[in-house]
Amino acid sequence: MSKRTTLVSIDVGTTKVCTTVADVNDNGDIRVAGVGVTPSRGLHKGLVVNINDARESIRESVRKAEQISGYKVESAYVGVTGRHVSSLNNRGVVAITRNDRLVRPDDLRRVLACAQSVKVPSDRKLLHVIPRGYAVDGQVGVKNPVGMHGFRLDVETHVITAATTSVQNLVKCIRGIGVDIDDLILEPLASGEAVLTEDEKEVGIILADIGGGTTDIAVFKDGSIWHTAILPVAGYQLTRDVAIGLGLPFDVAEEMKKRYGSVMPVYESKIETTGAISEDGHGVSYQDLCDIIRARVEEIIRLILLEMPRAEYETLVPAGLVLTGGTANLSGIDALGREILQLPVRVGVPTDVSGITDTLRDPAYATSVGLLLWGAKHKTSQVWKSHGFGSGLRRLVSRIKNLFF
Repeated sequence: MSKRTTLVSIDVGTTKVCTTVADVNDNGDIRVAGVGVTPSRGLHKGLVVNINDARESIRESVRKAEQISGYKVESAYVGVTGRHVSSLNNRGVVAITRNDRLVRPDDLRRVLACAQSVKVPSDRKLLHVIPRGYAVDGQVGVKNPVGMHGFRLDVETHVITAATTSVQNLVKCIRGIGVDIDDLILEPLASGEAVLTEDEKEVGIILADIGGGTTDIAVFKDGSIWHTAILPVAGYQLTRDVAIGLGLPFDVAEEMKKRYGSVMPVYESKIETTGAISEDGHGVSYQDLCDIIRARVEEIIRLILLEMPRAEYETLVPAGLVLTGGTANLSGIDALGREILQLPVRVGVPTDVSGITDTLRDPAYATSVGLLLWGAKHKTSQVWKSHGFGSGLRRLVSRIKNLFF
């Protein structure tokens, strides 16, 4: 009988906070036991701007997930996003000095430590150092060099850093409700776990998670991360354009965007007849609404292209673009992407989970599911919770830390 472990993810977004509780077995299969979703307060473009409001939003989300799952949340995998995130590719080199010239796990640790010795300013925090590929005596394309013979071991890594204060504010909100943090994960990396296939990552693909406050971009190539970037434009700016352009309250503009919005509108007979749509007593032209939405979405797609590390994106990412996040629910967004890029474009929906998944089968929850998948994939390097004495001790230590944070 396979052993099951409980995993929790908290996606603190600009428009919603989603806490997901799931059981994971030894094979990495995930069964969702509870989901808690609440409107997000105290955040702007992925950053905490009001700690008290943000903490209460997270507390309510966690409480809902606990109520549904019957599990007490003690620690969680947490997503990080925001314009403050930056990345670079860096190399590391070490010599294999033993007589047998055999690469061992210790050599991997040494070469990764060398690669992460990049100078990080005091106001930045190192989030990830992800190996992209190894080379043994100049032989490139090595995925796992352990057991190979050689004199020299090279690694190319993708290094991701974030502003220390922004991360500290998020950590403070979560620890403030008595929840410890298993790991901080860049959100587009998590989303990629949920909606991309291994073949797509190998061939070369762009992932764009268009959320409420930010568009998170990750480029994958040769089975690993190639480039990451965060754009401070997303669904919020789209709704604001609709509100300003059509003279609507923000809440009404948001509802109209979700209910009627399309970037490739099909004028149904009822709309052709009346030419108008209404919500809460406000009437606007359907064509005007769709024209505004299309213009902003087209701009976001072109901004994604500008973030590519090199101009000839067709050869870098022949598998095209996968759109996810709440804004990817807009009707026709994949067709518009194909029209602009002349490459395959699809909307990514998380599917590799079972259990209570009705809510999660939606692009808006790609990060929430991806955080769980990331945790399951990297569980061998994590200290896992038990349900005995160790769990209680861990929680006590966490509470004592909170007193002095």
